[in-house]
Amino acid sequence: MPHQISPPTAPAMLVKSSTPSGVPPTQEDISSLLDTIFSAKTSQASVDAAYALCNLLINSVGFRGLGAYNILDAARKGAADKKDGARRESAMNLLGALFERFPPAQPVSETIFLLQDGGVISLALDALADKGAQVKESAQYALDALFANLTPESLIAGLLPALQRYLAKKTGKWQGAVGAYDLIGKMADKAKMGMGSKKEERQKDLLRESMGKKLAGLIPTVESGMHDLKAEVCKSALKTMTSLTTLLSNDDVAPRIPLLIKTMEKPSTETLQKAIHALSQTTFVAIVTAPVLALLTPLLERSLNTPTTSQEVLRQTVVVVENLTKLVHDPVEARAFLPKLKPGVQGVKDRASLPEVRELATRSLNVIKKAMGDDDGNIASGQIAPATSADVLRVLDKAIKMNGGLAGQPGDGPLCALTKEYIAEMVADDVNQREISRIKLCSGRYLKQLLKEDSAETVAEALQQHFIDEDHRKFGQPIKASSGEVEIVNTDFSLAYGGMLLLSHTNITLHKGHRYGLCGRNGAGKSTLMRSIAEGKLEGFPSKEELKTCFVEHNQGEDADLSIIDFIAKDPELAASGRERISEVLSEVGFTAGPGGRQEERVGSLSGGWKMKLALARAMLMGADVLLLDEPTNHLDVGNVKWLEEYLKRHTEITSLIVSHDSGFLDNVCTDIYHYESKKLVCYPGNLAAFVRVKPEAKSYYTLSASQVQFKFPNPGILTGVKSATRAVIRMTNCTYTYPGASKPSLKDVTCALTLSSRTAIIGANGAGKSTLIKLLTGETIPQEGKVEKHPNLRIGYIKQHALEHVEMHMEKTPNQYLQWRYANGDDREVLMKQTRVLTPEDQAQMEKPVDLGDGKGPKRIENLMGRQKYNKSFKYDVKWVGLLPKHNSQISRETLLKLGFDKLVQEFDDHEASREGLGFRELQPKVISKHFEDIGLDPEIANHNEISGLSGGQKVKVVLAGAMWNNPHLLVLDEPTNYLDRDSLGGLAVAIREYKGGVVMISHNEEFVGALCPEQWHVADGRVTHKGHLAVAMDRFEDSRPGSSAASSNVSSANASAVNSGAEDGDMKFKAKKKKKMTRQQLKEREVRRRLRHIEWLNSPKGTPHPPDTDDEA
Repeated sequence: MPHQISPPTAPAMLVKSSTPSGVPPTQEDISSLLDTIFSAKTSQASVDAAYALCNLLINSVGFRGLGAYNILDAARKGAADKKDGARRESAMNLLGALFERFPPAQPVSETIFLLQDGGVISLALDALADKGAQVKESAQYALDALFANLTPESLIAGLLPALQRYLAKKTGKWQGAVGAYDLIGKMADKAKMGMGSKKEERQKDLLRESMGKKLAGLIPTVESGMHDLKAEVCKSALKTMTSLTTLLSNDDVAPRIPLLIKTMEKPSTETLQKAIHALSQTTFVAIVTAPVLALLTPLLERSLNTPTTSQEVLRQTVVVVENLTKLVHDPVEARAFLPKLKPGVQGVKDRASLPEVRELATRSLNVIKKAMGDDDGNIASGQIAPATSADVLRVLDKAIKMNGGLAGQPGDGPLCALTKEYIAEMVADDVNQREISRIKLCSGRYLKQLLKEDSAETVAEALQQHFIDEDHRKFGQPIKASSGEVEIVNTDFSLAYGGMLLLSHTNITLHKGHRYGLCGRNGAGKSTLMRSIAEGKLEGFPSKEELKTCFVEHNQGEDADLSIIDFIAKDPELAASGRERISEVLSEVGFTAGPGGRQEERVGSLSGGWKMKLALARAMLMGADVLLLDEPTNHLDVGNVKWLEEYLKRHTEITSLIVSHDSGFLDNVCTDIYHYESKKLVCYPGNLAAFVRVKPEAKSYYTLSASQVQFKFPNPGILTGVKSATRAVIRMTNCTYTYPGASKPSLKDVTCALTLSSRTAIIGANGAGKSTLIKLLTGETIPQEGKVEKHPNLRIGYIKQHALEHVEMHMEKTPNQYLQWRYANGDDREVLMKQTRVLTPEDQAQMEKPVDLGDGKGPKRIENLMGRQKYNKSFKYDVKWVGLLPKHNSQISRETLLKLGFDKLVQEFDDHEASREGLGFRELQPKVISKHFEDIGLDPEIANHNEISGLSGGQKVKVVLAGAMWNNPHLLVLDEPTNYLDRDSLGGLAVAIREYKGGVVMISHNEEFVGALCPEQWHVADGRVTHKGHLAVAMDRFEDSRPGSSAASSNVSSANASAVNSGAEDGDMKFKAKKKKKMTRQQLKEREVRRRLRHIEWLNSPKGTPHPPDTDDEA
């Protein structure tokens, strides 16, 4: 008796069940529904019949009915009917219903639609070329329905290979190719990072990673479409390529992507050269992964293997290959891509005409060999082998066999084998991305139709458990919090700043008493995260009522005129503590109580270190549960840093989240490290040293030159009359300075000097007077006693302790605009604003006084200085008189003008001349300024388009540094240069200072930084300055240093040889070139003989030998 079903006109009457009934419908029932689908008078009737057929099969025999009743053959036959458009539309209606209804209810059907016998997706893609609009519409609906029903794993394992097979066919329709490219682009767009739910974002991460690994095959496929004869295909392929490049997640390559796509779109020698040049100008810092290699390898390969590539482009190409290869951390990825580049680099090494290019190619080849590891392709020791589909298949077969085997339905054999391979492919992807929790989903739903229902669940669990155990074996057991620990925060969140996504669906968990270090590159969003927590804006973070949170940061905007105790008592949150408790806490951090004590001092008089201690005292008074410390060691001397370490370790009830670039501090304090990785926070237990052992690429936290960031300082140029790098160019003599209102002088009877080879560190406790000493040296302030002398042409680059003061009045400008403003008139405007340059009322009155030179022309008033020239051991100036023509100008010596009281007028003219010399080779053009910012480590895109107000602290310091270095200074003065800069930037700055040809004087509490650079130290204490000999520089801090070589040792040795404080070159600050001694007649004759012999030797030398110079030397 045949199984009775409801007539096709009433599909809603069918009884639905979670599993097929097992009673098959008759062939007549199926044929009747198929006839209705293909012969219906209206499209709606055809669609209804198609849905009825799907429901009937799903509720009876399931996916097996698709083959048993030749449903797909009927669809193929209808789609191929060239004479009847209605039948072609009906075939697409049937496919649309099958794609929409079957995958959710019968997941095994995915194997039939996508893989078995080449799949049926090509039917829908070919139908996009149909003349009938309704046929195209139905085909597009079918494709969209299938896409919507596939998981990220099935998109990669099933749909993507099917689309690639279709695009590889030579006989495909161009409209079908457009549809296939659009689906690939849609897949890439679906993987874009966003602000969806945590589940959605995890699926996007999975799809993005999986698709990124397939880019090696996808990019050539899509690139071929960009050169298709049909404009529509080119346009679609170009759009898809743009979508695919969003999978890269590499900040170094991202700015170059439009140029790289243009090079693919219009391949020519010119576009290739531009792309290679752009890549050679890129500083690669981020880890290079398979997606980046997939994009860049074809371009680099083309450049290496094109016979017409110029030597310069070849040089740039091998340099790019070397830089990229150094950052490939996965040997498996290296072995997938680098063999394509290796023959090209070998060819450059063997055949390049320039020795320099051959040398670079040799170096690049060695790096490639090292990155690829074992030549036999074996897994290196300690390297974790990725799971393959074959590994998964073995485990799956074993689990199925142990649980009763397959259901054994007739004809299931080939489909079961194909489905197992499909499952294995998806599970391998999940295992390699450590998404172990998805294994059950990716296997159980397919096995349910092939095994007995109870055993499918068991097999899926066994498969998942096997790979959980494997994951623990490879990566270790997940660390469980000990039972005694109290979890105070556990929240998932996303964080954005402006239009930039900083963190996407990440988790932060804090335990009571733990001290977490927050590590990441400048601009990653560390301070933004802490500020969001402090302001109560972080999603899911407990409110201040539940959890007291205090943000300790550098805040220079306090009420400067209030006393310290009044300032604290004024805060409404702290006033309730009472003045006694406030005084007690202030005493604990070092502010002495009582009359004349530090608590009575004004807030404005505090140094940076004391201001930080004041902020810490406020946090203590609040009784904070969580301390957010943003660079707490900035401005603190060694003793205070030690005190802070002890304080944090002693208070085990306080949880701390710390941003710091002081590696020693993080090592001593932290119990855990949170690290920014691909817009996620990853927690590593242990201190910084433990973190670096796990993440070796973070070694820049320990060695300065391991940094990937490169700074390049300009050459300072010559200084008139100074031919020795050890000759003093600036000197303070018996200087005393007392701040207004202070009872004792900050500095007393100080004498010191600096040379062009100086590498001097100024050391001292907070408030000892280090910054005051610097300000006196640079002319920021004037000593009440003593004098400061400097070479008239000396250019000084000065960065203040609170470096952001330089740019705080220019927050609305871009860095490029700031530099143009600062040097707009040929002078450094910041120099003109110094106290030693500003005209006081006394100076104005002096300018009005007539001057009588005793030349019989009577007294006259000076209008201005017009010029300057060398005179004896000094200078004389061209003086223009008020009311007289230039022909009446007078030449007056520097000493006479200074004696008459025109110090500032002379100083202003000297500054102008020094600035003119320094800017002689500088063009104040946006393009030149961009290059200067790039040398200092700031992205030109940021320098040209981002306002200073939107930059991070580290980026602002780079702006200030670029401003100070624009006029090629001879002396670089740095007050706490290590504040704000991250470890990479700190390393770049250290290397730049090491190789700088001018003098450097710095204040820093960072012993690592000072110890690596400064052999000379000035210790400031109790208003006195003590010179501590020449110390051995800790060259081991630089990873690239080796004994007796490198720029480092040459610079340090010249600094060690400095006689500046030995008295060897003391005396007046006169700068005069050494006068040549007149030669005797005998010496002249001997010189002539030497010259003649050299000339005869040159005549006998091979053709083309340059003529030796006629020098006065014996050589």
